[in-house]
Amino acid sequence: LVLSLAWLGPALGDEEKDGEVVAEEEKEKEEEEVLSDEIKEEDNVLVLHEHNFARALREHQLLLVEFYAPWCGHCQQLAPKYVQAAAELRNESSPARLGKVDATAQTALANEFGITSYPTLKLFRDGNRTHPIAYTGRMDTQGIVRWMQRRAGPSATLLKDTDTAAAFANSQDLVVIGFFKDLGGKAAQAFYEVAAEMVDMPFGVAEAAELFQAYKLSTDTVCLFKKFDERQTDFPVDPEQGLDTAELTRLLRVHSLKLVMEFTNETSNQIFSAKIPHHMLLFLNKSSSEQLSLQDSFKAAASTFRGEVLFVVVDVNGYGADVLSFFGMTPEDAPTLRLVKMENNRKYQMEQDDFSDTAIGTFIQAVLDGKVKPHLLSAEPPEDWDTRPVKVLVGKTFEQVAFDETKNVFIKFYAPWCSHCQAMAAAWEELAERYKDHEDIVIAEMDATANELENITIHGFPTLHYFPAGPGRKMVEYKSARDVETFSKFLENGGTLPVEPPVVSEVRDQPLAQGSP
Repeated sequence: LVLSLAWLGPALGDEEKDGEVVAEEEKEKEEEEVLSDEIKEEDNVLVLHEHNFARALREHQLLLVEFYAPWCGHCQQLAPKYVQAAAELRNESSPARLGKVDATAQTALANEFGITSYPTLKLFRDGNRTHPIAYTGRMDTQGIVRWMQRRAGPSATLLKDTDTAAAFANSQDLVVIGFFKDLGGKAAQAFYEVAAEMVDMPFGVAEAAELFQAYKLSTDTVCLFKKFDERQTDFPVDPEQGLDTAELTRLLRVHSLKLVMEFTNETSNQIFSAKIPHHMLLFLNKSSSEQLSLQDSFKAAASTFRGEVLFVVVDVNGYGADVLSFFGMTPEDAPTLRLVKMENNRKYQMEQDDFSDTAIGTFIQAVLDGKVKPHLLSAEPPEDWDTRPVKVLVGKTFEQVAFDETKNVFIKFYAPWCSHCQAMAAAWEELAERYKDHEDIVIAEMDATANELENITIHGFPTLHYFPAGPGRKMVEYKSARDVETFSKFLENGGTLPVEPPVVSEVRDQPLAQGSP
């Protein structure tokens, strides 16, 4: 309306004043609407603010609220999925509702609920404002719907007889049934908690004696039923320690995976979210029948290490092609084996590939026992690596430069695709130019995606480390401002920044940070 008046102003003449009055009335009307506790909806999503939030909690027993920022890319991606989830829950007459709060406008609510990133989703149950539950599901329509359904009704289906139990166990590829002699006991209650979180598979419960007998059980047991690998896996409840929710969740995650997984777009999330500490990878070309036959012995070695090592087949000409560079490989290197320690991405390689199940098992056990050194990637050093102001290091040359006892060495570990690294590149070059004639100072860089070091793990980019002259193989991580002057102060002060008096300045409100991907 204000924009329209601005364009028409010259033609309206004396009527411009009336337009201003109208604009003012519209503004007052909007302010009144905000101050009201009326709850409006947009595409089945409740639009919430500080004046109607309490009413929303009173009227809705189960309310999931998204705290968002209009400029947040992750929020924009979630928006259509969130709307669809709201519609699905509404169509099935669920007591669960979805709401949203613009946290950049509703700062009082954002502060009250500790919102520091976007989007943040919190569940409010039975009007409880002081202890909302953090959303733990997937950020997609079905993930949200299933997560809310588990909280709107019983998280596990009660199975009363053998026919019902058999039909339930066969209803999907993965089904969990808890057999408890007392459904009101602590073990059963812990099972319900696990069921509420693991929304990607159906959970059932049974207490009838005939069901214990039908499934050959004598004590409280959680059973996982699968339509692949072994049909039924039992997890007996410890009679003394009870049922540990974290451990049961881990066991169900581990055993819900196939004994040998194929790395695809559909399985990649399962593979990396399973939290199995080691991955054994078989790289092969699926178009070669000879290489495909290697999967038999690979699978034969897998069962011994279940839960400790996840076995994965990677097609070098398929979805797996994108990960080859991480291992310094090309499709021509297939077939080959690698073991990855997930904690630090250390890679282990046989001296010579042997694809028999016995050899694979022996190699894995040797790695687990600490008897095998990691296979470290190293690019070849450029011919002029030490003639430039910024010395270009690779894995093979790192030791001789970084731990030269006559030099103070400042190294930038970077990734070619990293925008932060690109942004500081000019400053790093300028720093190197400034100190190129100092014989005891070396400014260097290393592509940490193409080179690996045995005792140094790079977790983010760019990472800056200073290696002071002298004995002892010392290393100092630089964590201050990334500009030439601050770098220079750090170097001139021997690898530390001089202490400066605090600067007193006006404190201004800062916008909340955008959520990490």
